[in-house]
Amino acid sequence: MTHGAGRRGGLDTRAVLLAAGLADLAVSTLGSALGTVRGLLRRSDAAQLATEAERDLTARGRLVLDRYAAVPPAHLEILARRALARQAADDV
Repeated sequence: MTHGAGRRGGLDTRAVLLAAGLADLAVSTLGSALGTVRGLLRRSDAAQLATEAERDLTARGRLVLDRYAAVPPAHLEILARRALARQAADDV
């Protein structure tokens, strides 16, 4: 690849290279995960491992929902409370 190519061509090439690298990473990670799953299925305590994994995933799901599903306070409500607090402070 030449550096003399236009800026647009360079961005397109970089995007293709990034996508190819990401795809390669995904394939290698998937292959590694499948090998791990095969090894776990051969274990005699697979049922217990599955139960623990389910419990861990459920706890992790609760944490994620608690972190991202909580509704932040309304912006205008916060401003109104601050204005009321300032007004009460000025009246005293």
